[in-house]
Amino acid sequence: MLIRLAPFVIRHRRRVLVLAVLFLALAGALAGGVSKELSSSGFADPSAPSERAAALLTSEFGSGAANLALLVTDPAGVDSPSATAAGLALTQRLAARPGVSQARSYWSLDRAAPLKSRDGTQALVLARLTGTDDQKIKAVEVLRPLFQSADSGVTVQVGGEIETFREVGTTIERDLTRAESIAFPITAVLLILVFGSAVAAALPLLIGVLSILGSFLSLHVLHQYTDVSVYAANLAISLGLGLGIDYALFILTRYREEVSAGLTRHDAVVETVRTAGRTVLFSALTVLLSLSALLVFPLYFLRSFAYAGLSAVLFAALGAIVVLPAVIALLGHRVDSLDLRKPLRRLLRLPAPRTKPVGEGAWHRLAVNVMKRPVGFGLAVVVVLLTLGLPFKDVAFGLPDDRVLPRTAAAHLVAEDIRNNFAGNEPYALSAVLNGTGNPKVKTTEISSYADALSKLPGVERVDALTGSFSQGHQVTAAGPVHAVFGAANATFMTVVPSGQGFGPAGEQLVRAIRATPTPLGQVLVGGPAASLVDTKHALATSMPLALGLIAVATFLVLFLFTGSIVLPIKAVAMNLVSLTATFGAMVWVFQQGHLTRFIGDPIITGTLDTTMPIIMFCVLFGLSMDYEVFLLSRIKEEYDETGDNTRAVAVGLEKTGRLISAAAALLALVFVAFATSDIAFIKLLGLGVALAVVLDATLVRGILVPSFMRLAGRANWWAPAPLRRLHNRIGLSEAPAAAPARELVDA
Repeated sequence: MLIRLAPFVIRHRRRVLVLAVLFLALAGALAGGVSKELSSSGFADPSAPSERAAALLTSEFGSGAANLALLVTDPAGVDSPSATAAGLALTQRLAARPGVSQARSYWSLDRAAPLKSRDGTQALVLARLTGTDDQKIKAVEVLRPLFQSADSGVTVQVGGEIETFREVGTTIERDLTRAESIAFPITAVLLILVFGSAVAAALPLLIGVLSILGSFLSLHVLHQYTDVSVYAANLAISLGLGLGIDYALFILTRYREEVSAGLTRHDAVVETVRTAGRTVLFSALTVLLSLSALLVFPLYFLRSFAYAGLSAVLFAALGAIVVLPAVIALLGHRVDSLDLRKPLRRLLRLPAPRTKPVGEGAWHRLAVNVMKRPVGFGLAVVVVLLTLGLPFKDVAFGLPDDRVLPRTAAAHLVAEDIRNNFAGNEPYALSAVLNGTGNPKVKTTEISSYADALSKLPGVERVDALTGSFSQGHQVTAAGPVHAVFGAANATFMTVVPSGQGFGPAGEQLVRAIRATPTPLGQVLVGGPAASLVDTKHALATSMPLALGLIAVATFLVLFLFTGSIVLPIKAVAMNLVSLTATFGAMVWVFQQGHLTRFIGDPIITGTLDTTMPIIMFCVLFGLSMDYEVFLLSRIKEEYDETGDNTRAVAVGLEKTGRLISAAAALLALVFVAFATSDIAFIKLLGLGVALAVVLDATLVRGILVPSFMRLAGRANWWAPAPLRRLHNRIGLSEAPAAAPARELVDA
């Protein structure tokens, strides 16, 4: 296919480029602002008990957790006549707004103590916005300027879940603009240093832009049919730009190699597409298969990263094997024009770089030295990586809340005031929903008995039910108008307010205790923040074996196709796991335990990591690692097939790809570091985590672990059972040229 594709692209190069330009214009016009369309949620499994509880609260009771909070402050005290009048007026105004239900406040609920701060200067107005996530965010955009004010002697601040989502969306828009302004200029400079030519340096950026806009267009189209998370836009840009540059580097480097070997420029393009193009295609396939594992998870937050990643890889590969060869064919020798390094060398009186024959490059010397002492070098690297990974044994998982925002964000400041200044743990209250009791007239004694049992559980401060409020096994408040909301025709629910940490290990334990408490009223569904965390962790753990199985099978198949070995795929998986463990340990040490955070923007440390981040990082990094593995092993295999010398094949293969892989990894790491400037905590974690893992993979793993292992394994590297060997002889892949040039040259 690729042999036929290259001449076709060369023959129709102008049409290919016109179509590419039209596509870029169309994608930019339709999807340039895609981040404004996407949702800020998607962290829950729609089929989880906690989500079903939320749905029942809405359908049976017209109720649910408040997602909008007005924090009212009056230095003179919220019980003063002026504050009372202002608070009641605020409550009435909010209740009258379209899309607002359940507007309640400290004042409208007969001065409910949990809604008043300890010092008496603050009180809460709580409401629930209805509709889809997008409708809620649009509603809060209208409400916020209407209610956030300082009049009538009181100060009003807007917070709550929906305001947090709104601020996350606007923050990500700013982050994307900032990251692009950092990544593009710096990568352009580095590409000029790699290629010398300004023209050649611009081509990888072109493929990166094509991949980004193609991914944006895919997200825009998908958004019309399914939920897509706004966080995916970060991966679309970082992975699109990074892989676009990587694949273009591989194509351009192989093209230069073929030209230097004596091929005409036309034949060099054809041979480049046939060899490096094939490797790019199957490297992209490896990344695609790894990212596809995200599709098995029920959270659309994770699936959105799959949508963005798959699109980025597809368009990067398409640009590298179709658009880039067309540009090279059109430019001809002008690909290497505008060499910006020549004036610098003349100014500094530096000699021109010398192209060294194979066997004299720095990467060759490194491989040879490592293979002289493979046990010592290999063990040293493994010890370093495992030591970095030690903190991961203490990982604690959580779900994102207002603390993913910067410290100065309004929604975070409101939530922090509620956490610190209010005695109750109302924001983390759990809902125990009992539906289908089979008795329209539910016995009040049964309700009281169950509420009383729940109030005795460790970690419970208060239980509010249809029959009153309960604490420590005693009824503390008789049923009143405020309790009427807990009953419906054939169902009831109770609010369980935790006494301690409501959103951590203690909260999770409380959820399990409530679910284990016998009830005479039918099935109980527990909802609330801690219940969502329990259910999300369960959903991820249930889907994980399938995701890991898909990645393992994909890795084995692709590497087997390239090497004909079953040893090298197993080696690759093992090394990836060690490398990823080091990355995960470093992320726990920084983002969970709070070390060195002042150097990365000082994110808020909650003592947990977002539950989904290790999964995203695992799928992305496994794919990227296999991407580099394919490029390295394809050249090692090419040399091994020619000479049969395992040690020489490893040294020459690393020499031919070491400089290229290190440059590609440095550029990719730089792109992700640019996204680590994000003000959203877990996007910062993703950026730094991927950058660190890519650097470790390109240096310690590719430069030391791979040569060490392959030297120790010797000819066993290439072993496979006879049936698989015959299969590989029929369908195996190779980057070997049709006719090897008389003398191959590599850069020093």
